[in-house]
Amino acid sequence: MQVQRFYVPESDGVEVLPTRLTMFHSSPALMRSPHWHAQVEVNFIVRGWAHYRMSGHEITLRQGDLALFWGGLPHQLDMASADLVYAGGHLPLVHFFCLRLPERVPQQLMQGATLVTDATDASDPLAFARWHSYAASGDPLKAQLAVAELLLRLERMRFDPYRLVSSNRPGAARDSGLDPHSPRIIVRLCDFIADNFREEIDSNDIAAVADIHPKYAMSVFKKSTGMTLNEYVNLLRLSYAQAQLMLDDANILQVAMDSGFGSLSAFNKAFRKIAGMSPTDFRRDGRARPTISSMPRLSPEPQYN
Repeated sequence: MQVQRFYVPESDGVEVLPTRLTMFHSSPALMRSPHWHAQVEVNFIVRGWAHYRMSGHEITLRQGDLALFWGGLPHQLDMASADLVYAGGHLPLVHFFCLRLPERVPQQLMQGATLVTDATDASDPLAFARWHSYAASGDPLKAQLAVAELLLRLERMRFDPYRLVSSNRPGAARDSGLDPHSPRIIVRLCDFIADNFREEIDSNDIAAVADIHPKYAMSVFKKSTGMTLNEYVNLLRLSYAQAQLMLDDANILQVAMDSGFGSLSAFNKAFRKIAGMSPTDFRRDGRARPTISSMPRLSPEPQYN
């Protein structure tokens, strides 16, 4: 009899550096609790099926399904077939903002929807295996090609039938396993931030959309995501700025202002803090990409019941 393996997320539920792209190809362990990561997650089901509890909805992905969702809201792999193998990656927002997805889809994803298509074919399992191998090779060129090919594959989803899964049904927030009200509040806060991060906003503006006190908004957001409201806003601004800096005609001052930082000094300070380099170095370094890493094909050492 096969013993179910379980994975325990970090105590605050938040994992993976937001500017790091991670690719995986594995038989995952189930999660005992939801986790978060400030990247967009790509899941391709190579074999078997996987059931996720998202913030506001549940979804079952089956063999051949390709899904895209925002990992900055709580999600938990709580059930799966014994033979599950999935592949994909965690995409930093710099990549997400570069994707040419159908209009309004990026906003809907950041508000908690899951984009799913079953319009895949026999080439997809081979491609995902190759991209994982390239990312794990240690060869920078191979890693960059893996990212480029993955992004192009995701953009192809706009030409195939797809569905957006979400739910605002009463009680949906309780499905995540967190505090009954926290996910609902977080969705509203993230929704507002996603729409307005390029504007001059503060905790008062953000809290008002959920009709809660700013101090409570800051507390519940930090407790639920591991990030402060300011850190989250700056992360979105930085990621948007990185995407703009990859354009040939980008002007650093204009990018700083368009991204919502308000001044060049604030932009430079936040850029160095989050990305670990200056905007000039980022642009000079071959339109530098975030650090790429690869999870092993085999899951981490399991924990047993």
